[in-house]
Amino acid sequence: MSATSDTGSTAVVTRFAPSPTGFLHIGGARTALFNLLYARHHGGKFLLRIEDTDRARSTQPAIEAILDGMRWLGLDWDGDETYQFTRADRHAAVAHEMVEKGAAYRCYLTQDELAAMRAEAEANKKPLRIRSPWRDKTPNEEGKPFVVRLKAPSEGATTIHDRVQGEVTVQNSEIDDLVLLRSDGTPTYMLAVVVDDHDMGVTHVIRGDDHLNNAFRQLPIYRAMGWPEPVYAHIPLIHGSDGAKLSKRHGALGVDAYRDEMGILPEALFNYLLRLGWGHGDDEIISREQAVEWFDIDAVGKSPSRFDLKKLENLNGHYIRAADDSRLAGLVAARLGFELGESQLDLLRRSMAELKPRAANLLELTAGAEFLFRTRPLELDADAAPLLEGAARSLLVQLHAALDAAQSWDTETLEAAVRTVAEDAGVKLGQVAQPLRAALTGKRTSPGIFDVLVLLGRDESLGRISDQMGVPA
Repeated sequence: MSATSDTGSTAVVTRFAPSPTGFLHIGGARTALFNLLYARHHGGKFLLRIEDTDRARSTQPAIEAILDGMRWLGLDWDGDETYQFTRADRHAAVAHEMVEKGAAYRCYLTQDELAAMRAEAEANKKPLRIRSPWRDKTPNEEGKPFVVRLKAPSEGATTIHDRVQGEVTVQNSEIDDLVLLRSDGTPTYMLAVVVDDHDMGVTHVIRGDDHLNNAFRQLPIYRAMGWPEPVYAHIPLIHGSDGAKLSKRHGALGVDAYRDEMGILPEALFNYLLRLGWGHGDDEIISREQAVEWFDIDAVGKSPSRFDLKKLENLNGHYIRAADDSRLAGLVAARLGFELGESQLDLLRRSMAELKPRAANLLELTAGAEFLFRTRPLELDADAAPLLEGAARSLLVQLHAALDAAQSWDTETLEAAVRTVAEDAGVKLGQVAQPLRAALTGKRTSPGIFDVLVLLGRDESLGRISDQMGVPA
């Protein structure tokens, strides 16, 4: 027996089905991205299902975090999201129908009997493969608790033509009679997934390769119900840069952490996730439109991809430099921690051309913009204070006079004035620019000093220099 491997003429429908027990993590985001792109590439639909059947661990904040993370990344699903828990009656009805068909059965094994089976398997160092004695019995156990089990095929083999893993075969003797309905009548994950995928019209199941074994356990349900089988594509998991399983120390964080704590732009993370396990020649910078045009699941590699935080940061720097200045100003303003007026927002927008080439993320961009809104007198950073010691005070006095006399406030005029001060003092330009930078920004580093002067304007610049002229030598 084998699962189908081609798309045929059926319209493509993919889905992303996260469990709301935590935030949208980086691996889940990539799975969602691949599903979205495959559907869009083929003109199909991309659906979202929240698998919230684990009521003890599923939380509303986690659901909101998943939806928020997907919207931020631009992973726009079609229609309303489906909540698996609300469909429990439908799942149970399918299980009962399978019992009527003889494809499933009521199993009255007790917990003690199951424990004995488990102990025997452990003693023989074999995995537990349950073949219940109730499989071929006609039960007459009214009032006793039971579960509904799948009557899995016991002979032959099942082959899946996986679009990523290739042809994979498992002996049917390795597939156990999994539980479809628990003793309290609630459906299990394995049953719910298959019923939902069928009812939602899912044609292609694209998910992590940690679910590959599940495919062999789920196919018998499709076959028992006479339902079309989906095309499977099990993508390798993401590893850390050292080749180990991805963990928090590698960057296995929620998508929200990349946005809020690391200042990553959504288009940068979108581009980076796209390139984790998939490629288009040597192209590194790939737009959303190109991704939809080029993506195909057959180009996904079989080997685990490696998450490299530095590569993500470098890519993010590219997207910051390419981003619209007004958009960046709005993002930075939200991070400054205080309200900006219209004139301040305009100043922030005008500063982006000078600030964004120096920033790899929104944190650095925000830190670089803070000097624009510092209150006077500026509190100097620890590493900037030494720049205003010694002869710096007299230089500031000369700089204040020269700049105050400037006929216009543009970079060329201001540069000429500062150079003249350096020449008159017999020092290099840098020896004048450094104390000037400290006086104007309170920092040791900043955008070009003449751009800083222009951005701050005449009055603010002269005021900040005047404040520091009184610093003791």
